[in-house]
Amino acid sequence: MEQLRFIDLETHTAAENMAIDEAIMLSLEKGEVSPTFRLYRWNPSAVTIGTFQSLKTDGNVDFCFLQSMKTEVDVEFCRAHGIDIVRRVTGGAAVYHDREGDITYSIILPQGHRLAPPDIPESYKMICGGIVRSLKILGIDAAIKQANDVHVGGKKISGSAQTRRHGCMLQHGSILLDLDVTTMFSILKVPPSRIREKVTLGLEERMTSVRQLLGKQISFDSMRNALADGFSEALKVELVPGSLTREEKRQATQLLANKYVTEIWNFLR
Repeated sequence: MEQLRFIDLETHTAAENMAIDEAIMLSLEKGEVSPTFRLYRWNPSAVTIGTFQSLKTDGNVDFCFLQSMKTEVDVEFCRAHGIDIVRRVTGGAAVYHDREGDITYSIILPQGHRLAPPDIPESYKMICGGIVRSLKILGIDAAIKQANDVHVGGKKISGSAQTRRHGCMLQHGSILLDLDVTTMFSILKVPPSRIREKVTLGLEERMTSVRQLLGKQISFDSMRNALADGFSEALKVELVPGSLTREEKRQATQLLANKYVTEIWNFLR
């Protein structure tokens, strides 16, 4: 069976998580490491901004997956409450990653790999199949919608984004273990009263979480185990435990300092 290096569940800041994903791409481009599957959490909670998204003007925001919402990130609220903001190298809308309710995967493959065909929707479908299988292991019947989203009963539980650069494909995405609608709502710059009520209702009607669906506490370890097994089964790969190389750590540190913590990058638009 084909093998992927497996970097097991870790917790980092938002900037560190994005720097590590890109550092793996750079090492894979040079042939220094093997294709990699990674699981991670966020501390503190964070908002990630799509590479083409603007923080300065109204844009499409997907706060843990509410799409087509014309609004902005409330930067001052995030700063006041210790919520990180970082720009991703992948596209798509902004996503809120709750420290206690979000678990994220990334998969980095060389372009031309069987899971990274030229047909991008097809590659999304194959990789997101790992999320569907993982949820099935937990007893949740899910389905892929619009290539890169996973829904349960018409509600979104996971979204993914992808980029192809450095001769590689990077896809990462979040699975909602829990749902904090209050914080998600607070991060949005929403006009008063009636519109605010609509936004809150929309979040509740269009999103769900693992714990909400199962009606019980599911630990991060349990979700980690389901994701490892689900991706392995669906993608037909063996996940071989590994760690970042010295060069990857060096590159991640450099990317962190020169890119992901800078306002030039994060407030690019």
